[in-house]
Amino acid sequence: VQLVESGGGLVQAGGSLTLSCAASGFQFDDFALGWFRKAPGKEREGVSCISSDHGSIYYGDSVKGRFTMSRDKVNNMVYLQMNNLKPEDTAVYYCAADFPPICSIDGMDYWGKGTLVNVSS
Repeated sequence: VQLVESGGGLVQAGGSLTLSCAASGFQFDDFALGWFRKAPGKEREGVSCISSDHGSIYYGDSVKGRFTMSRDKVNNMVYLQMNNLKPEDTAVYYCAADFPPICSIDGMDYWGKGTLVNVSS
């Protein structure tokens, strides 16, 4: 299983970024897929996650209405569209997968190396 994130960078507050996660080595539809983030001095936080093909997408309270998670099953890609970014969104963002498909902050089986998002005020 391999998860490779990309798309992070420096952006001004109010701006947008789209993160991508290239997934390989597993059956895409069978796994829970999610985005998590870790800011300096803070605990890991769940950003968004979907546990099944027909399930709802979970969003953390701090990103609801601003972030949108999507999947491309043909190309095994997961995306996180981030709008109206705030300085408190600054963190390393990780793509993660889990089987059996259960979304949890500490229970995901596979993790990417992360991509840094830095939002300036």
